[in-house]
Amino acid sequence: MSDTTFRLATAQLPVTGDARANSARVKAVMREAAAQGARMVHFPEGMLSGYAKNPIQDWSEVDWPAVAEELESVVALAGELRVWVVLGSAHPLTAPRRPHNSLYVISDEGRLVTRYDKRVCSATEVTRFYTPGHAPIVFEVDGLRFGCVICIEINFPALFMEYDRLGVDVLLLSAYPVDSIFFVKARSHAAIHNVWVSLSAPSDTDALFRSALIDPRGEVVATVPGVEGVVVSVLDRSAPELDIPLTKARPWRAGVQDDPRYDTAGLTDPRSTDRTGI
Repeated sequence: MSDTTFRLATAQLPVTGDARANSARVKAVMREAAAQGARMVHFPEGMLSGYAKNPIQDWSEVDWPAVAEELESVVALAGELRVWVVLGSAHPLTAPRRPHNSLYVISDEGRLVTRYDKRVCSATEVTRFYTPGHAPIVFEVDGLRFGCVICIEINFPALFMEYDRLGVDVLLLSAYPVDSIFFVKARSHAAIHNVWVSLSAPSDTDALFRSALIDPRGEVVATVPGVEGVVVSVLDRSAPELDIPLTKARPWRAGVQDDPRYDTAGLTDPRSTDRTGI
């Protein structure tokens, strides 16, 4: 592979309320993806701890020491396999605060380097289950800039615009979707902002759509082959079909707002100002 390529694994797995069982699946997929040369493995929302409100109905059901132990084991395995991991899980806060709904970012050196906390929680989430986060996170691997988004945040374009301004190349979108239009929205954001979107959802939502990688044209280029599994995709910044979205469309779109040619508010031509003329 050239230095313009990156191998990204997108997982689709069952998400249960048993952190030990969830972790076992995570680690099996990490090994499978690493064997295929993946540099990063991306998992669904709530993958380690379980997601509220399905299957978690109350946080008292969660074995938090087991979640912590299994997270440590995933971190250690990432270092052993030399792969990056982005793993969904609830992140406990100090009682009586509710947890964050998070994505742990784990480096190929076996370190937890940062965490994204879902900023826009659903009405049910913010009322009963989660404490919202407040900031984007951006991290770099092999010259690519990654950002994280979780589920219902897909409905808030300002978050995607913010990541665009931050120069993100790839968005890692972990979700527990409730409708099939979610997939169309993900493709739209990829095409509008000319970024790759890795969309990782649980096996439970397979009837809606299959987890996949979407390229900067908004095209689906790789899909998880079964209800449960992983797909390893090659992100190639020099691919001919991506020349327009990456080297032309994206920089042009970024500059339109400050381009004086588009500032016609002071135009005094009567042929322009008269909106009833023919």
